[in-house]
Amino acid sequence: MPPFSHVPVLADAVVAGAEHLPHQNGVLIDATLGGGGHSALLLERFPGFHLIGLDQDPTARAAAAERLAAFGDRVEILATNFASYTPPAPVLMVLADLGVSSPQLDVAERGFSFRLDGPLDMRMNPGSDAETAAELIDRLEENALADLIYGYGEERLSRRIARRIKADLAAQGPYEGTAALAYAVAGCYPPKARRGRIHPATRTFQALRIAVNDELAVLDRLLDQAPDWLEPGGVMGVISFHSLEDRRVKTAFLQDERLERITRKPTVATEDEQDSNPRSRSAKWRLARRVNGL
Repeated sequence: MPPFSHVPVLADAVVAGAEHLPHQNGVLIDATLGGGGHSALLLERFPGFHLIGLDQDPTARAAAAERLAAFGDRVEILATNFASYTPPAPVLMVLADLGVSSPQLDVAERGFSFRLDGPLDMRMNPGSDAETAAELIDRLEENALADLIYGYGEERLSRRIARRIKADLAAQGPYEGTAALAYAVAGCYPPKARRGRIHPATRTFQALRIAVNDELAVLDRLLDQAPDWLEPGGVMGVISFHSLEDRRVKTAFLQDERLERITRKPTVATEDEQDSNPRSRSAKWRLARRVNGL
């Protein structure tokens, strides 16, 4: 398996977000630690920060531990999903990067990629007993699968794709892997539409990944709970990668009485960053501050 190497997106915006803090001595919670890229930049820039890093992916935790080793006892890494966590005391900053990291996408065995053949898994925590993508598409009836692909992937051909998937499963049993499923999904598109910048299977794979990991419900819990983690004047920043996530973050930051928006419009990657790191193209950063007395 290749090493876990991940370039943090919108790094300058994340570091700049910490400049809004009332002071710079306290605890940072990185709720989606990944390889520790954002956390390393913040710990280096702000010597008064201590980190609690959360991640359910053992590969990511190992990579982060190595990357952050130089910061010694300023770092604590916990094996947990952020929806299952509550800090022992108020913290200064909460950061969440909701994207699937390059190492997860690029390791075929994880089953996230339609470009690299691997098992239809897609679990963020591959050691859990949670349902895999293969088990999910087998269990769901055609209409329910179509609704899932449309609702979580915003895929306009969801009915046609669900019909094809269920017909394939009935005729030949489980798909051999991600490449076979991606081929089936692409076959539901007209020939001209298969040659666009976005692979035809992108939205379907996104929908299955969200469902397998219950990502939107987990995000909703974070948006509900994290404001209470913050000390007055503390900040919460979220990087999202698709509209389903960004709408939730935008609405929470606008309507939650505990929070005051700092970013009226989301910060997006510069052209230079998009060129050097294509996965930054859809990234959006929003930042809010904990209101005093609420």
